Amino acid sequence: MKRFSCECGNVLFFENSQCLQCGSEMGFDPAMGTMVKLTPESGLKRCDNGPTHGVCNWLLAKDDTNILCTACRLNRTIPDLNLYGNLPLWGRMESAKRRLLATLLGLGIEVHCLNEDPVGGLAFDFIQTLSNPPVTTGYAVGVITVNLQEADDAVREQTRQQLGESSRTLLGHFRHETGHYFWERWFGTLALDHPLRVAFTGLFGDAGLDYATSLNRHYSQGPPLGWEQSYISAYATMHPWEDWAETWSHYLQILDGLETCEAFGLQLGAGSLEVTPFPKESATLPENLPQEPAEDQKFLTWLHRWVRRAPMFNEISASLGQPALYPFVLSLPAVRKLRFVHYVASEGRPKPQPAAVAANPVPVESTPPAPAPLATPEAKEQVAA
Repeated sequence: MKRFSCECGNVLFFENSQCLQCGSEMGFDPAMGTMVKLTPESGLKRCDNGPTHGVCNWLLAKDDTNILCTACRLNRTIPDLNLYGNLPLWGRMESAKRRLLATLLGLGIEVHCLNEDPVGGLAFDFIQTLSNPPVTTGYAVGVITVNLQEADDAVREQTRQQLGESSRTLLGHFRHETGHYFWERWFGTLALDHPLRVAFTGLFGDAGLDYATSLNRHYSQGPPLGWEQSYISAYATMHPWEDWAETWSHYLQILDGLETCEAFGLQLGAGSLEVTPFPKESATLPENLPQEPAEDQKFLTWLHRWVRRAPMFNEISASLGQPALYPFVLSLPAVRKLRFVHYVASEGRPKPQPAAVAANPVPVESTPPAPAPLATPEAKEQVAA
């Protein structure tokens, strides 16, 4: 995340809607990618979910006929706000979603809502566990469903321990599920002999493997021994789609985390911990893709800036009595996958393909089919006016 400041010099944070020092009304302008002062001359207005519900600080053009910002228009279903406790949980959902979208905007990746782009758009369903059938976080063609209870820290931590995960965060869910969305849009309709599909298969495996079989094997047998030598997480071993989604999520985590460190001046001093550098070959693209030695080195330099800070994060967290902030170890195969993700995200991504006609659609992840948006009294549809 970037470092923002008010005209008065006070530091602003991504979720701020007002400067606490001078009282100026502030908001995030996604078109400019920065916090701006909201004045009659700014030509901007607040997203309606800000003044109405207090869950959004994004802005849109004053002459825009929409009342919701580009982030909130992605919502297909929101929780029933008449039920106690749902509003703050939804607010946490929105905060995590906007952080994800800000990272994507920084990469030059635009996401359009399913309501405006029925073929290739994206929608979010935020539904609680009172729904019937039960709701679990997952992805199906163009729609990301997130269990509202994932915004409850206690529930999420209990789930993390039950599944034996080293890390489980709300923002991580959003990053992971968009990985499925982008795989479907970028890779789903490519021919199997397309260079990107060939490279994907070489790094992640055959995406055509039966998902249900892989899912059952993962939950009945667990990850294979020694998975740490090739994967970013145990869950990534389940299926090539999950390996991609976990690697995509991890890439966004490093991208956002490193930008935040450097924006706030967290520099590495002469006495900082040195790490064994990754060899050059770990950052090369598959042979069937363009070879870019200069870009490989830039990627390695970027990655080393992150891994040298990781021990500091964990020690600071331990000093505060908290779990490790970065409980990961990057193997050389994982680094190669990250390099591929970086290539696809920054320069090599194919022209977006309609998700609805993908040759290999990604199914709902690890879940029964998600309920229809208005199937239960707990769900309420929100669309732009």
